[in-house]
Amino acid sequence: MPYVNVRPPLRRAGLAAGVAVVMMASAGPATAAPAETGNVQKAMEELAGVPGVVGVVGGAYVDGRPVGLGSAGSRLLEGRGGRIPANARFRIWSQTKQMVATVVLQLVEEGRLGVDDKLGDLLPAVVEQDLVTRADEITVRQMLRHTSGIPDWYSGKPNPDGSEGDPSFDVFDFTTHYRPLDLVRWSRGRPRTGEPGEKWSYSNTNHTLLGLIIERSTGHDLATELRTRLFDPLGMTKSYLMVKPPDGVKGPHGHGYHPDAGGGLRDVDRFNASLAGAGAGGVVSTTHDVSAFNRAFTQGKLLPPELQRVLTDRLPNDPQPSSESRGSCGDDFYITGGSAPGSIAMTFYSADGRRQLAMSFTLSVKPSAVELDVSKAVETVFCPSPSAATPHPSARVRG
Repeated sequence: MPYVNVRPPLRRAGLAAGVAVVMMASAGPATAAPAETGNVQKAMEELAGVPGVVGVVGGAYVDGRPVGLGSAGSRLLEGRGGRIPANARFRIWSQTKQMVATVVLQLVEEGRLGVDDKLGDLLPAVVEQDLVTRADEITVRQMLRHTSGIPDWYSGKPNPDGSEGDPSFDVFDFTTHYRPLDLVRWSRGRPRTGEPGEKWSYSNTNHTLLGLIIERSTGHDLATELRTRLFDPLGMTKSYLMVKPPDGVKGPHGHGYHPDAGGGLRDVDRFNASLAGAGAGGVVSTTHDVSAFNRAFTQGKLLPPELQRVLTDRLPNDPQPSSESRGSCGDDFYITGGSAPGSIAMTFYSADGRRQLAMSFTLSVKPSAVELDVSKAVETVFCPSPSAATPHPSARVRG
C-alpha cells in the first residue's frame, strides 16, 4: 500500500508502508516512560474534526499495558451508525509487510531459505511464466529492503498536478478474486526501477512475492504462518489475514469512502481483499494487537540481532528526511503505517519499544487529500503537560 508522508519534529519523519519504515529507523536513545499519560479520547476527538475524517480509533500502551483508548467521529458517513468501538478491528494495510518480513527471516533462521537466495530459485513460476525480469539475480534481501528494482503492481499514474492518482486497478471491484501471481503479472509491463540491489524504490510486488515464498517454503498458507508464528504467540487474538473476497473486517467497525469518477462518494468497506496483495497489506488487527507486534519486534523478541538488522539498517540512499528532532517531551518516536482507499492506519512507537500509540482513520476523501496533525495527538497522550500541548507547526501528516 502507498506512502503517507510525515514531516518533523517526530523523529524519523516518514510514514511509509510496513517494513519500509522500520528499515529506515535507526536506534535512538531510550528514555523512561512518563509517570502519567494524557487523554486519548481528547486526542481522537480533535483528529475526528479534521476535514475528510469520518471516524478514528486510537489506543495507547506502555510496557504492554493499555493506558488509554479512544474513538470519535462515526462508523458511517454523515454521523450515521454511532461511534466506532475503541477496540474495533481495522485494516492495518502495509504494516502487514513488517509481519511478513519477520516470518521470512524466521524461516532464514530455521535454515529453510537464505537472505541471498534468488527469487527464480524460490519461485520457479515467476521465471516459467516470465512474470519478473532478472528473477535469477534478485535476492530475498533485496525484496525485503525494496532494492530489487521490481516495479509496483499497485501504483497508478499520478494526477496532472503531480498528486497521487488512483491505484492501477478498479477500486470499486469488490468481488473478483485475484491471485497473488495475477498482481505480479500486472507489474511485468512496467519499467524496472533500478538494477538489483542498486537503490531503494518502494514496491508492493516485493511483499506479494515474499508471501508466496513463505507458502512454498512451509507448505502452509500465509494466513496460517502469520497466525502460528506471530498472532497466537503474541496474544494478537483479534488479528487475521484477509485473502479473498468476500473477506472483510469482522465485527462493528468504521467504513471508509472513496470518490468515484463523477465525484460521488462510495463506501469501500468491502475493498477487495485480494487487491491488498495478501503479503503486501492484508492483515486486519486492533490497536492492542498491532502494538503488541510492534513492541515485540522493536525489543528484539522475534528475530536474532543479525537478521533484524536486515530490516533496520539504513540504506545509503535512505529517502527519509534527515531531521532528527525530538518531540517536545524529549523522547524519540518512530512511525509506521499505510493507507489505501478509504482509510489510513499508523502506529507511533518509542525507540525502546515501551510505548505505542496506534490509530486508524476512516475517510471521505482520498488518503492523499487529508491532513492530520498526528504529532499533537502523540504529545497529548504521552506529554500531557501544558508546555507540551502545542506541537511544532510543521508536524503535519499528509496522506
